Amino acid sequence: MITKMNHVSIFVLDQDSAYDFYVNKLGFKVHTDAAMGPGMRWLTVCPPEQPELEISLMAIADGMLFNSESAQKMRELVAGGTFGFGVFECNDLLATYEELKAKGVEFTKAPKKEFYGFEALFKDDSGNWFSLGEKKAAE
Repeated sequence: MITKMNHVSIFVLDQDSAYDFYVNKLGFKVHTDAAMGPGMRWLTVCPPEQPELEISLMAIADGMLFNSESAQKMRELVAGGTFGFGVFECNDLLATYEELKAKGVEFTKAPKKEFYGFEALFKDDSGNWFSLGEKKAAE
């Protein structure tokens, strides 16, 4: 039986830029940053309060996963904001929204109460988009 997920990948256009975005803007911690042969890098980050979940910032490059044609198509999909998606949560959405905006994070939707909760939407530096929701208080 599967008990949990410990790694997930986000495809990025440039790992150095993604490192800066996820670490310096979102406040994630670097878990692993290691060379994996010529031109390859294993870069994982994690939310500070969830160190058991490593997010691999996976470069879109010719090689193991992609040939030249599929890498180009994938770069176009990611850059166009049509590929990546995830949901993050925080304790105070309004404060986190203001903090991230001040750091240059691009929001495509300001915080808004929806039937499913309180959320805002933002994009990373590659074009992947994410929902940021406020953690509900225990009832």
